This record gives sequence, C-alpha cells and structure tokens, in this order.
Amino acid sequence: MSGTWGTDGARDRDVEGRPRSARPRDGLGRPLPYGTAGVERQPEGVPRTPEQTVAEAQALLDDGKPFHAHEVFEDAWKAGPDQERALWRGLAQLAVGLTHAARGNDTGGVRLLRRGAGAVDEWASGAGDRPYGMDLAGLTAWARELADEVEAGVRSVDARARAPRLRGHAAR
Repeated sequence: MSGTWGTDGARDRDVEGRPRSARPRDGLGRPLPYGTAGVERQPEGVPRTPEQTVAEAQALLDDGKPFHAHEVFEDAWKAGPDQERALWRGLAQLAVGLTHAARGNDTGGVRLLRRGAGAVDEWASGAGDRPYGMDLAGLTAWARELADEVEAGVRSVDARARAPRLRGHAAR
C-alpha cells in the first residue's frame, strides 16, 4: 500500500481532495512525526511576479530552507510563460540540489546541482544572464563549485551558510 496516511488511518488530502501529506516538515523538507512542530509549508500555486518569486526564494534560502525555495521556484516554473519555464525549473533544481546536499544525499545533491546549473546556463546563453536581476553566471558557478566539493567528500553542507545569492555575488 502506498500513500500518506494520517494518524487516524485516513489518507491525507489537500482542500481539493488530492493526496498530500499533512505531516509537518523540517527546514529541509523532511517529514516529521504527526504532532511535531515543524516549519510552515509553502502554499502551492501562489501567483507571484518574477520579482516576488526571486525575493521570496532568496529569503527562504537565506533562512536555510532550500526545499521551500524550490517550491516557490516550482510555482513560477509551472505558471510562468513557456519561454521562461526552463529557467525556473533549473533554479528549482539548484534549490533541491542544495537540499539533498544538506540532507547528506551526496549523489542526489551533485546530480541536481549539475543538472540545474546546466539548465540555467543553457537558458542564459539564449536569453541573457541577468533576468530579473539574477546573476545566472554566478549561480551556475556556485552550483558547480558546491557539486565539486560534495563530490570530493565535504562532510556536511550547511544550507544556510552555503545558500546562493540570486542577485549579486552567488556564493557567500
């Protein structure tokens, strides 16, 4: 049997009836036991301007919550104009890559950091490297550097300390 089941044995569902885990999550998006205080989840499907997306994602990254930043980027990816979807998807992959690296999933972290860097770099080559003030060249360099470090055996990645700067200098 698969799915997410609540403490009463009923399957967790969102307000529209779709299966969705109601378990609380920590700052890296890992599920916690029911009844535990967790980090408030990002609502899905929130319409934001690109500038709002960048600002909200940066605040979450700065707070050490790359999983939650990924959800903000995912909204932009799914709702944005077709010509920008690859950009937002690549940024979501960077955030998930940082999430996996911080969780200790080195293989997943490296893979997603490299995939996201490639997508962002490819998008920038055709559309420019500073959409909405973001430093795409700096972000790809940050992601590739972090992927190299994780691949080389860095013991732990602190999501807050290693969060990228979406605008300006990408690495801290």
